[in-house]
Amino acid sequence: MTRSAHRTRRTRSPRRMRMPRMTRVACTGTALLLVLGAATACSSSSDEGSSSASGNASASGSGSGELSGTVTVFAAASLTESFTTLGERFEKANPGTEVTFSFGGSDSLAAGITSGAPADVFASASPRTMKIVTDAGDTAGTPVTFVRNQLEIATLPGNPDHISSLKDLTDPKLKVVLCDKKVPCGAAAQTALDASGLKLTPVSYEQDVKSALTKVELKEADAALVYKTDVRAAGDKVEGVDFPEAAKAVNDYPIALLKDAPNAGAAEAFIAYVRSDEGQRVLADAGFLTP
Repeated sequence: MTRSAHRTRRTRSPRRMRMPRMTRVACTGTALLLVLGAATACSSSSDEGSSSASGNASASGSGSGELSGTVTVFAAASLTESFTTLGERFEKANPGTEVTFSFGGSDSLAAGITSGAPADVFASASPRTMKIVTDAGDTAGTPVTFVRNQLEIATLPGNPDHISSLKDLTDPKLKVVLCDKKVPCGAAAQTALDASGLKLTPVSYEQDVKSALTKVELKEADAALVYKTDVRAAGDKVEGVDFPEAAKAVNDYPIALLKDAPNAGAAEAFIAYVRSDEGQRVLADAGFLTP
């Protein structure tokens, strides 16, 4: 049963329910303790050797025997929908396994891992945040890029403010939300703004991309700079607007097995599945770009 830890406390789905619950983990102040708590709620194993496993591996894993046990995956918030689907399919193909997730800002997750949070796999929204973990010696092998993602402007349904460009977001009448500059979506937004020579003062900086998008969904903001995948996942709750500067701020997403993964064998198989043809189709359907 695929599971996700929540931002402030651990909750677990009933044993037979397959609907996972999502988690976004914050990373400031005492929130780091929450990351550690969320981590214990999720158990996943991933061998970076699995990162370098064949991209054509199937959901059934490596074929070296029956897989079992829990695989705990720390993954960027923008991977919530696609990884939940992949986790459910992996479990179905491997009875006896359970994939649990902690979704959040990549920097928060990296901080949790380097502070000792037990996990098997880390899937980050940028090489920079993955480097925090590799520099600490907490990965097993070299991380591998498995998808890419690009920014899009999320507006209210129907785009009532007629936003058509990045420059339009500088209108002081608009309430615009950005991700914090420390997290990958915020860093990408700043890169796009720098490329356009624009300065933007948001009404708030959010700790992950889902939080930024939620501000628009709740009509607490007129627009947000988020990933294309998040706009697609939101359906008719928002409307997406492409802008050319986004091409200068494409994020690579690396995935790695963690050094002290409790279930390295199953984690390796999960990473191989993410990189397999089937896994890549799920990610492409969610709007991710191929590496």
